[in-house]
Amino acid sequence: MTDKLERMRELSAKITELARAYYGHGNSPASDAEYDALFDELIALENDTGTVLPGSPTQRVGGEPLSEFPEHTHIRRLWSLDKVKTTDALLEWAGRTGTDEFILEYKFDGLTINLTYDGGVLVNAATRGNGIVGEGITPQAKTIRSIPLTVPYTGKFEVRGECYMRISVLEELNASSSEQLKNPRNAAAGAIRNLDPKVTAARRLDFTAYDVGYIEGRSFKTQVEMLAFLRENGLPVNDFCPVGNAEFVVNAIEAAGERRFTLDYDIDGMVVKMNDIVKAEALGYTDRFPRGAIAYKFPAQEQTTVIRDITWEVGRTGKLTPLAHVEPVELMGATVRKATLNNYDDIRRKRVGIGTRVFIRRSNDVIPEILSSVDEGEPENPVYPPKKCPFCGAHTEKRGAHIFCTNSLSCTPQITARLAHFASRDAMDIEGFSEKTAELLINETGLSDIPGLYELTAESFKGLAGFGEKRVQNILRAIDKSRDCELSSFIFALGIPNVGIKTARDIAAHFGTLENLRAATRGELSKLRDVGDIVADSIAGFFEDKSLSAQVDRLLELGVTPRKAKQSSSPALLAGKTLVVTGTLERMDRHGIEALIESLGGKAAGSVSRKTSYVVCGENAGSKLDKARELGVPVLTESEFFDMIEG
Repeated sequence: MTDKLERMRELSAKITELARAYYGHGNSPASDAEYDALFDELIALENDTGTVLPGSPTQRVGGEPLSEFPEHTHIRRLWSLDKVKTTDALLEWAGRTGTDEFILEYKFDGLTINLTYDGGVLVNAATRGNGIVGEGITPQAKTIRSIPLTVPYTGKFEVRGECYMRISVLEELNASSSEQLKNPRNAAAGAIRNLDPKVTAARRLDFTAYDVGYIEGRSFKTQVEMLAFLRENGLPVNDFCPVGNAEFVVNAIEAAGERRFTLDYDIDGMVVKMNDIVKAEALGYTDRFPRGAIAYKFPAQEQTTVIRDITWEVGRTGKLTPLAHVEPVELMGATVRKATLNNYDDIRRKRVGIGTRVFIRRSNDVIPEILSSVDEGEPENPVYPPKKCPFCGAHTEKRGAHIFCTNSLSCTPQITARLAHFASRDAMDIEGFSEKTAELLINETGLSDIPGLYELTAESFKGLAGFGEKRVQNILRAIDKSRDCELSSFIFALGIPNVGIKTARDIAAHFGTLENLRAATRGELSKLRDVGDIVADSIAGFFEDKSLSAQVDRLLELGVTPRKAKQSSSPALLAGKTLVVTGTLERMDRHGIEALIESLGGKAAGSVSRKTSYVVCGENAGSKLDKARELGVPVLTESEFFDMIEG
C-alpha cells in the first residue's frame, strides 16, 4: 500500500507539472499519449486503493489561471470528457445512456476556449482553466478571424469551442522562421496565452464551436438544434456531425480514423454525445465528466522519444538524406525505430542531435517525421554534414539545401536505386526485378549501370542464392519484354530530376518521339504546361551530360524501342477544364484517371481552387472534397465521371 501511495504522489506531481506546462504556458514537454498513460495509471491506482490524495489532478479539469491574465468565472462550469479506446467500451457506454440516437463530432487537438456574447457582441473570451475559473483572453481571441465579434442573437450566452492551428499554417510559419513551432497543439496554446495579441494574430489560428454551455431566453432539445443555432449566428461548426444509432457511430468512427490523415488540422479522436440534450442532462455528471457524452481516442499520432543515432541514406540522384534512429516507441499501433529528417538545414532548424528528446509524428503508414526538439536551446551532441559519402567514400558537395555524393558512376546505393526505379511499374514495368535483386547483381556480378540489364543472361545468375531456373527465366523474359515500351514510361524510367510520371506523359504527348525530345531546347521545354525553367533545365541538362546520353544510346542499341506517343483519337471532351482526382477509386487508379483526363484535353491538377471545374471523388476522400464543397466546385463520383465522358 505504501509503494502504491508513493507512486500516486509521483504521478500527481508529474501530471501537475505537465499540465502546468501545457495549460499554463502552452508548451508541453510530453505527447498526449504519454500524458494519458500517466493519468490512466493514477486513476487505476486510486480505484485500486480507494484513496484520492489531496490535490490529485484527477479531481481537476485543466489548470489554474495564469496570474498575468485576468480571472474569469464561467457562467456555467466547463467539463472534461471521459474517454474510451475500444468500440466495445464505447458500446458499453452507449448502452448505459438508455438512448439510441447519438451525434458524432471531431475531437480537435487544440485548446478549449469559452466565448461569452451579450447584446449580440463578444464581451469575453476565456480559457477553460479549472473548469470554473479560466484566464481572460478576450484581446487574443479577437484576433482569430473565425470568431465573430457580433452575432444576431442578443441574449446572453456562452459558446464552448476549440482553438487550433491548421497543419498547413504551421508548415508555412516554420518554413519562414528560424524559431520552430513544435506542433499545432502547442503552437495554438502558446499563441492564446501570449500577452501580446499581435503574436496571437501572427499565428493565424482557427476556431470551431461545438457547445452552448449557457443561454438566456431559449433552450435546445437536441444537439442538432443547438448546432443549427451556432451556424445561424455565424459561429464556425465542423460539418462532420452525423447522427445515428450506436452501430452507425462505430462505423462512422472507423471511417473518420482513416479520414483524419487527409485533414488540415489534428484530431485525436471523436466525441460522441446523446443527441437528446434533455435526457443527457437528466443523466447528470460524475465529479469530472458528463454522463451523456464521451471521447473515443484514436491511437496516438504523436509521441516523444530520444535520438540514438543519425545516419545518411543515399538515393538514386546521389542526395544524402538524414535518417534518425530512435528509442523504440509505440505509435499508432506500430513500434517506431526510425524517423525522417529532410536535410541538414532541417536538423539545424529543429535543433536535434544525438541524445536529443524529440517530438515525432506518424501519419497513416508513412515513416514518422521528427517535428522538433522537446528541449530548448542547442543540442549537446550536434550532428555535422558528412564530408564524404558514407557508402563509397567520395567527397560530397552541398547544392541548395541538400548534400550530394559526387560519385554517380560507382556508388552502389545510387546505382541500386536507379535500377529499381527503372524497373518499377510506372517505368519499364520489369516484373520480379526488385531493389534487393539489383543490389545482389551489383555486388555479385558487377552490374554497374542500367544498360547492363539488357546484357544479363542466365549465366549471370548462376550461383546466386534464391535464383532458381524458373525465377531467372521469368526475370529475363520480363527484361526482354520491356524493350518495347511507351515513350512516357521510358522518359520516367530514366530518372531525370524533377520529372514525375505526369510530366513524362506531358512531354511524350508534346514531342512524340525521343529524338524530338533530345533535340529540344530549354526554351521549347519551358513552354510546356507545368514545365517551368527548373524542370526544363533538368531535362536539357540530363541529355547534355555525355555519360548519361551515352547510356541512352546504349539502351537503344540493345533494342529498347520507345514507341511514338499516340495522338488521342477521342474528342477533346475536357478541353479547357481542370479536374482534381481524390479518394480510393475502383474502376481505374488515380494515375490512370489523370492520364485519361489529359488525353481528353483536360488538366489534372493536384489541388482544389476556384478555377477547378470538377472534383472526381472516390471512397475516403478527405480535405480536397471538403475544399470543393467550401468553394462550390461540382463533385463527381467515379461512376458519374465515366458516365460524363462516355455519354
